[in-house]
Amino acid sequence: MKALLIVSIVLLVITSILLVISILLHKGKGGGISDMFGGGISTSMRSSGVAERNLNRLTIGVAIVWFAAIVTIGLLVKIETKSNASALIPVIF
Repeated sequence: MKALLIVSIVLLVITSILLVISILLHKGKGGGISDMFGGGISTSMRSSGVAERNLNRLTIGVAIVWFAAIVTIGLLVKIETKSNASALIPVIF
């Protein structure tokens, strides 16, 4: 049970970092943080629509894994708390 919790937490950290990076790489609608990463290139030099669609798919996939990791951690903490009812386990909100 503890090993699954540790794996879920590590997966959550990795997917959180990937989610932030993939969101920042999206093409901006104008002036924003995405300009810092090349989102503000002129219209003749913009990336193809295929690359943007693939980035959207990657972002959605990472977000689904991120959400599953959060739900798994929540369920594991709830099960751990019920099985150790006599012990005081601090839960971070």
